[in-house]
Amino acid sequence: MLTTKQKTRVIKGTAIHDKDTGSPEVQIALLSKKIDELTAHLKKHKKDNHSRRGLLGMVADRQTHLAYLRKNYPRRYSSITKKLELSK
Repeated sequence: MLTTKQKTRVIKGTAIHDKDTGSPEVQIALLSKKIDELTAHLKKHKKDNHSRRGLLGMVADRQTHLAYLRKNYPRRYSSITKKLELSK
């Protein structure tokens, strides 16, 4: 789970303007951070299937946001994938 400080740090790093908290870029960055933390948790606790299901939901949500950016804003999509190192 992300602390408030971690969340604000991620938001400041990817926000488009000062009060931006809901743009696709910010949501993708927050989801990526949560996915990284949950992946580390699941490496220790291999049988935690409830968290695994949550992880799969987060990955699907991030893919949806990325598909939206790729379709409507290709430049923003390429910049966020480079910034977060999400290339395939």
